[in-house]
Amino acid sequence: MQGTHLCLPRTIERIYRSAFDGTGIMLNKANWREGCLWIDSILIATDKSVKPRFIVPEGTRLIAAGAFQGNKTIQRVELPASVTRIDHETFRDCKNLQKVVIPTSVTSIGEDAFTGSGIYLNENKWKKGALILDDCLVATNNDLPAKYIFKNKLPIRLIAERAFANRKNLQSVVIPGTVTAIPTAAFYQCENLAEVTIPASVREVGNFAFYNCGKLRAALLPKGLERLGMGAFYGCINLREQVLGEKIEVLGQGTFYTCRSLKHLDLPSRLKRINDGTFAGCAILEEIKLPETVEFIGEAAFAGCAAIREITVPGKVNSVSKQMCQNCTHLYKVTLPEGLYAVGNEAFESCVMLEKINLPRTTFRIGERAFRNCRQLHRFDLVEHIHMIEEGAFADCMSIEQITLPESLEEISDYAFFHCTALREITIPDSVKRIGTEAFAECHSLRKASFPATIQKIGAGAFRECGNLRTPLFPAAVEIGKNAFKGCK
Repeated sequence: MQGTHLCLPRTIERIYRSAFDGTGIMLNKANWREGCLWIDSILIATDKSVKPRFIVPEGTRLIAAGAFQGNKTIQRVELPASVTRIDHETFRDCKNLQKVVIPTSVTSIGEDAFTGSGIYLNENKWKKGALILDDCLVATNNDLPAKYIFKNKLPIRLIAERAFANRKNLQSVVIPGTVTAIPTAAFYQCENLAEVTIPASVREVGNFAFYNCGKLRAALLPKGLERLGMGAFYGCINLREQVLGEKIEVLGQGTFYTCRSLKHLDLPSRLKRINDGTFAGCAILEEIKLPETVEFIGEAAFAGCAAIREITVPGKVNSVSKQMCQNCTHLYKVTLPEGLYAVGNEAFESCVMLEKINLPRTTFRIGERAFRNCRQLHRFDLVEHIHMIEEGAFADCMSIEQITLPESLEEISDYAFFHCTALREITIPDSVKRIGTEAFAECHSLRKASFPATIQKIGAGAFRECGNLRTPLFPAAVEIGKNAFKGCK
């Protein structure tokens, strides 16, 4: 990058020092003042010419992640009230740093912000395995007691990201009522953590806050919680119950992924989005009532929720995402809303108890393997807007005896009805031009198949091992693939 000037918008919330390494901006001496690189009131970097006692000017709106990293000159830093975040590795490896004045305006401290600094290396700064600076808990070490209760002369107001991460001896924590957020990865992989007391003051639980806390049984969220981050309880296989406050509108990706002991959960009445894999692998979650406010359900949102028996998709949802209910082995009833236009790939694959499903008239796409291995599905009527039955859409649906194909259908893709052993009769509409590879292979009960004059291609093995199929009639000009009728005695 050759440029030496740059204007940064006021909307920027984070920036990394490394973003400017090797650039003309970094090399241009005009951008440096008293050992600091400044761009639009943002402190980007420091060098050895900075004053040992450095007062960051009022009005500084942002300090880049790693801005002071490795600086051996700096000894004391005072931050202004205009700064709201100390970012990742900001003071990392500042060996001579002895003091940082943290104003109450700071509401978050990033990962490893002080690791390797003079403050971090000073044993006198640590109390019972915790490093607390200006009422902010910034790090812990292996001296942390198994049952940790915050005890400080002044109340703790914030916890740094990953502050307790990988503390294998930690078994329980009581978070004080002065804390408003549990930050990103705060208790990441605390594998022996069994209980966390979360106060009513907490409004946010960050991404991966309790990731892979495999022994966590109790961590009830307060009713006033406003945000629950992605992967917050990912892999908490012993979490038994949870409460979601009415202010939560979005459930992040993988929030309760593989919480296989979670049996019951009421969703907030304001909920709008359920993202990818939110409840995937919650094997004993028995009931899920989706509020009508839900507008989006992500991929694999309920995949592997083996105990769910019924699900009603809200009216604002316009498509069933990929693998949404894959392997929901006790799901027997699904209600889809009018206005739905697509059923995604593997959406209901291996829902072996699913007996019947009615597609809305607006549906025009059924994805690959959407209903594969739905063994109890005995009847299926396709609506008039469907143009193609995609690969393996109904493969291994061994109870389907009858299926109505719409006049709009142009193609039956590969393996579409593979191994539908109960299917007895099929009428191919005049609109169909192609039947794919193994489309009806191993449909052992199929006795009659009617082909239109418009058919152009019957794929390889399309009716392979359909032993009861009577002599079909099709146009002389049709292309017939290898082994298309092999085993049709």
